[in-house]
Amino acid sequence: MAEPGVVFDGVWKKFHRGEQHDSLRDLLPALGRRLLRGETPKGLQESEFWALRDVSFKVAPGQALGVIGANGAGKSTVLKLLTRILRPTRGHCQVTGRVGALIEIAAGFHPDLTGRENVFLQGAIMGMRQTDIARKFSDIVDFGGVGDFIDTPVKRYSSGMNARLGFAIAAHLDPDVLLIDEVLSVGDASFQDRCVSRMRELVSRGIPLVFISHNLPAVADLCSRVIVLDRGQLMYDGSPDEAIQHYRLASTTAATSEPDPSAPIWITAVQLLDESRQPASVFQTDAPMTVRVFYATRESLEATVHIDIFRADGIRCVGFNNFMDHRPLGPLQGPGYVDVAISRLSLLPGCYAASVWILDEHAVQVHQQLLNAFPFSVAPGQPGLGVLHVPREWSAHSTAPTSFAARAGAAQVDAVTVGSLE
Repeated sequence: MAEPGVVFDGVWKKFHRGEQHDSLRDLLPALGRRLLRGETPKGLQESEFWALRDVSFKVAPGQALGVIGANGAGKSTVLKLLTRILRPTRGHCQVTGRVGALIEIAAGFHPDLTGRENVFLQGAIMGMRQTDIARKFSDIVDFGGVGDFIDTPVKRYSSGMNARLGFAIAAHLDPDVLLIDEVLSVGDASFQDRCVSRMRELVSRGIPLVFISHNLPAVADLCSRVIVLDRGQLMYDGSPDEAIQHYRLASTTAATSEPDPSAPIWITAVQLLDESRQPASVFQTDAPMTVRVFYATRESLEATVHIDIFRADGIRCVGFNNFMDHRPLGPLQGPGYVDVAISRLSLLPGCYAASVWILDEHAVQVHQQLLNAFPFSVAPGQPGLGVLHVPREWSAHSTAPTSFAARAGAAQVDAVTVGSLE
């Protein structure tokens, strides 16, 4: 078995908050205060905190590890430790081979040097010979799309230009390990697609990748494994779908409206059920899903249940209710529940959330709403781009006339069915 390219073994990292001292006059009183206060029971002084606490993982050749978590979870600290910008307080971290890293936009660039000079500077820092850098130079410039400004000081570059050039350098100078932090947060959709394609190409060549991003669909698409950090602790390590769902459930802040105390009906719980009618958070494209809405009532009444499904970027994928479907539920008297059975969930792999509303029988007066309160994921399976999976068939047709058909003045059409994708 190949040795892991990245090792993170029981790593703790401590930082100071608050006071920063740039003179002896300020430093001496601060030291005195620290001595009087002593340390806290966890080995921290009052002004200190743990950015990482006992985090361990390994990344093997050809494996793409995603790192996700809320702001302040410790994600960027992980990459700064791996690139030796920081040293761990406890534990051990190691990266084997030449590292291609993009940790922050323009990190490592000398602002007064041109783009060309920074390419050669970064290559030299990575231990490459000038002849090897020169051989890769045109690929870097073409990928970064900064050819017209390659001899301009990078301090005059926009954040997008800095990101494009930084990623191009990290991904083209023959790295043995690739470390990427939030490169997809800057740049247009075309640049983001090129970044993902390039990272996928490097992983297929056996290069370990550590990818930090808030772009959950990109993480799910690119990574074979994902870890979730929360306030410096590793909370989950496993498949992308399960890890993303774990993170989303932990971080969901639903926009809800409490029912009016005099409301005749209200929602008590909602479940997303799989084909076995068991609660689930990860589904397959074209597999069944049932949305079960539990309710309670003060009296017998007619009502409307409305469901919206949104993608993680806020696009509404579908919305429906029993009023528009001409499916009256009959008098509801509870407690009870309403099932909405979706026979084929035709969503492509990605991250989604369901919103649930309960309204009057004419779908006008809102009794209660739970917005984006029920996140779920669709696991990779069916290929495609966008939101929906559309069953399709492919066939090839030849309209070249045969000699007989040509003499007859007509064209023979031959059709060959290539295949179908349900």
